[in-house]
This record gives sequence, C-alpha cells and structure tokens, in this order.
Amino acid sequence: MALQWALALHGVITVLVLVSFLCGHWPIFEGTFVERIHHFITAGAYHYFLRFVEIVFGPRVRNCFLRIEYYSCDRPNPILQLVYLGILGGTYYIIARSSFRYIPGVYVNEMNKYASILAVSVGVILFLLTSFSDPGTVNSKNVSQYISAYPYDNILYVEKECPTCKIPKPARSKHCGICDRCIARFDHHCGWMNTCIGEKNTRYFMAFLLWHFLICLYGAIILVLILAGQLKERKIIFILTVYYGIEKSFYSLFPHVVQWLLDAHNTQIVLTVFLIVISLLLAGFFGYHAQLCFTNTTTNEAFKWQEYLSWRRKVNEAQAIIRAVDGEAKAPTGKCRNPFRRSPFQSDLAVKNNVYDRGIFRNALEILVPLSERRSFIHPKAC
Repeated sequence: MALQWALALHGVITVLVLVSFLCGHWPIFEGTFVERIHHFITAGAYHYFLRFVEIVFGPRVRNCFLRIEYYSCDRPNPILQLVYLGILGGTYYIIARSSFRYIPGVYVNEMNKYASILAVSVGVILFLLTSFSDPGTVNSKNVSQYISAYPYDNILYVEKECPTCKIPKPARSKHCGICDRCIARFDHHCGWMNTCIGEKNTRYFMAFLLWHFLICLYGAIILVLILAGQLKERKIIFILTVYYGIEKSFYSLFPHVVQWLLDAHNTQIVLTVFLIVISLLLAGFFGYHAQLCFTNTTTNEAFKWQEYLSWRRKVNEAQAIIRAVDGEAKAPTGKCRNPFRRSPFQSDLAVKNNVYDRGIFRNALEILVPLSERRSFIHPKAC
C-alpha cells in the first residue's frame, strides 16, 4: 500500500511540475499556485541560488556565476550543444549497455538494435541542420526582397532602420543581440542550437522536435516491452500467484510486480520514466510551435501580440470611461431592455489582426518552402 501511494504521489508531482513549467504563464493560471511554481522553476530558484552564493561565499563568487551566465546565455557558445550531445550519447550508451542484452526477447526483435542506431543518427542530422544552416540572415543584398516578401502590418511592424546593421528592417525580422545579425521571420534564439530560429531553419527545428519526441516515445515503449518480456520469461505472475498465494488481480499483483521490477530492473525503470518525462516536454513544445506555424505566427510575434492586445484593452477602457464622463455613452431609457445588447460602457474588444495568416495549408507550406527559396523571391517580377 505504501508503495502504491508513493508511486501515485510521484505521478502527481511530476504532472504538476510539467504543467507548471510548460503552462504556468498562461492567463488561466494567473494568480494561482501553478503560476508561482512556474516562476520559481524559471526564475525564482536561480535568484535564491545567487543570494545563497553571495551570503555563503561573498559577492566575488556571485559575480563569477553571473559572468558564467552571461557567457552561457548571452554570447554565442557551444555549451548547450555539447550538453545535448552528451545527454543523447550518454542515454543511448546506458540503454545499449543495460538493455540490449535482452534483445531479441518475447516482444522485441533483433531489428530494434539497428533501428535505434538509425533513429539516433537521424536526430543528430536534424540537430546539425538546425544548428549550422542559415536561419535567414538579412543583409544589404537581400533586404529589398525580404521587404517585398513580408509587408508591414503597421501594428507590430512599421518601416524603420536597424540601428546596428544600418539597413532597412523588414517586417517580421529582428536583430539578435547574441548572433549580432538581423534574422528574417525571427522566432527566437535557441541556446541548444547556438543559433537563431528563423525563416529558413524553422522547418528543421520543427522536424528536430517531432523526431526527438518520437525517439523518446519509441525508447520508452521498447523498454516497457523488454520489461514485459522479462515478466513473461521468468514467469513472475505465475510464481506470485501459485507459490506466494497472491490473488490474481491487477490491484493485488501490481505492487509486487513493481517491487520486483525495481529490484531486478531499476535501470530500465529509471530510463523509462526519464524518456516519458522528456517526451511529454517535447510534445508540449512541439504542439506550441505547431500551433504558431499553422497560424503563421512566431514566438516573438506571440509576445508582441500579447503586449499589444493588453495595451489596446487598456486604451479602449480609458476611452469608454471618458465617453461615459462626457455623457456620450448613456444607458438606454426604455422599459424593455434587450438583455443581449452590449453595454455602451463596455470597452471595444481588442482583436488580433494577423495579416500574415493565409490559412493552415499555405502557412505550413511557408514553413516547408520558405519565401526566400522560391523563384518569385530570387527573381522578382519587373514592375
């Protein structure tokens, strides 16, 4: 019973941490403990760590950590790229060392050894494509084509010059302070890739996320099948029910089976949990970016729209109050009032008007075949 409660508690905590980390900043969680957990995970824990370091070791050691943070997060460097390769290679090595001896098994055939090598190799290729391909650098040679390809919406983007590059700034572009260049259709700077995600490499980035989600899911399924095969080969259910007299029901057998697995195959259990957690994180991240791609919105624009709509609502509310004070907005005086009629004191709705959204199919096509790689971009029509 204690083991069951421990597993249930572990599951609840894992789900809570994942939801808080991925979704804690959503408006629906504003003011809740989920938002506070999100803040603690993303910012608070590090802040408290710096305060602890300053109290125990002094400001010089704290400044040393801040310099390391600046180099790691605000300057181009391969640290996270090496971490990724270490995690991928280390995880595959541990799985191969601890679990390949059970292949072939009852539910897993020999081909999975070679399939796993192929899957990891494809993942590394997608990583290299995302990291080292051009994200869509804007320069003096192609800036006019990018300006033609992405019109200004005069809401988020207006005509202006990049103060660093000293060239006109196309709509949807942004100057990355880390890469020190303007990127077309800028999404975000990815430390894991040590590059920006922009117009030309978003397709590789999306493929990278999807493929690594599938790799983790595939690895977790194979490990579960290996464990199931070991239960069958060693006749654990038979031994528990016949020799130990345990009732043949899921509720009765479950804690004993879990206890045997933790004793005999703890490495596979830890790896399975790790892969499931990572696959959930990747699924959430991929789902978020897929939704952005299907609406032709970048991560940078999502934040811009959030700020714009918040500002627009405040302006509308202020205007509604001014009209009410000036007597321009009067409540209807008739005896019969339409309950579905909007109150004249209610502010106008702030609406997102994304001029770049051309429908799901064309939006997806723009990711797969960027505008700068199309014939119309390379050879524009003469006026």
